[in-house]
Amino acid sequence: MPALETDSMTDTEFMRDVLQRIATGPTLSKDLPADDARRAMRLILENRADEVQAGIFLIALRMKRETDEELTGILEAIHDGISPMSVKVEQLLTIVDPYDGYLRGLPVAPFLPAVLAACSLPTLTHGVDAMGPKFGASHAMILRQAGVNPDISRQAAAAQLEAPQCGWAYLSQQELAPELAALTDLRTRIVKRPCLTTIEVAVRSLVPLTSSHLVTGFVHKPYPPIYARLATAGGFASSILVRGVEGGVVPSLTQAARYFTSEDGINLSQVDIEPAELGISRDERAIPLPAHLADDSIRSVKAPGNQFAQEIATEAARAGLAALAGENGPARDSLIYAGAVIVQARGLASSLAEAGDLIRKVLDNGEAEQHFRAAAASS
Repeated sequence: MPALETDSMTDTEFMRDVLQRIATGPTLSKDLPADDARRAMRLILENRADEVQAGIFLIALRMKRETDEELTGILEAIHDGISPMSVKVEQLLTIVDPYDGYLRGLPVAPFLPAVLAACSLPTLTHGVDAMGPKFGASHAMILRQAGVNPDISRQAAAAQLEAPQCGWAYLSQQELAPELAALTDLRTRIVKRPCLTTIEVAVRSLVPLTSSHLVTGFVHKPYPPIYARLATAGGFASSILVRGVEGGVVPSLTQAARYFTSEDGINLSQVDIEPAELGISRDERAIPLPAHLADDSIRSVKAPGNQFAQEIATEAARAGLAALAGENGPARDSLIYAGAVIVQARGLASSLAEAGDLIRKVLDNGEAEQHFRAAAASS
């Protein structure tokens, strides 16, 4: 049914009509125009839709496979509930790792924004304390263990980004997009990943003076063009999409990888990379878990309150802080690799090796650690 025919419907009639279209099986379901997806999502975000219907809406879209129009409409609905805040920096990077965290290795990406800030790239990252279906170690959990308060306001985050001695910040989704954060409990009860898992990486709440740039990770081949289109729809001037471990922004330390860049959401440029280009040679693709956590019975625990996620976060904080302090190892190599990819993609170095030298410099001279400590002190 065209979007124009729904304009006169009441909210109740409209949600019923939407569900009849999208929840009728794999062959009979219909796609929604962007305006209808946007209206339905606004009803959900404003708590004006029945909660059961809200859950059906999110799962039905995933089961029939969301279209670009539907994803864009839902992102627009989320942005409709956000008042953008200006940040007095020329350009702003936003790095987004999977909200549901890590269970198969020690993630070091929470320390990456400080490294990039030391390279004169103001960087924001955002997420939640815990999210399904994985309920793994999240940025918030790791930063808290490393002495950084992840529960600051948007105003405080903007101040950290603007401060030359800091230049980076973590922002919870509760501050970034409060209406979306209010759906966390519903998403937990849905169990499976809804389309919001894909869309939330492109939410933009802090706006720099000139341009915003999104960095996120992927595993499966279909996602780079999806993320690129969402980045453009969300107001980002460009996107950097890295094939990383567990869907994050840090590539494997043991094998070839690739990343994509896009400036229009349509055309993507692929760059093939190898850890050897940076002199990295490791037996483990990521920072290994400590022995007492490294078995499948632990890694398969995916439930709210996952105690192993907290233990992983504690170990990840230790590894990240040690890398910032100059300790050699896979954590340092991960920061060098991921940082070099972003520096090269942003045009600050002519090669991955040159970009890696810049990252090594700010790690070796202590500037990256100073930027990290500045956020800890201000929060």
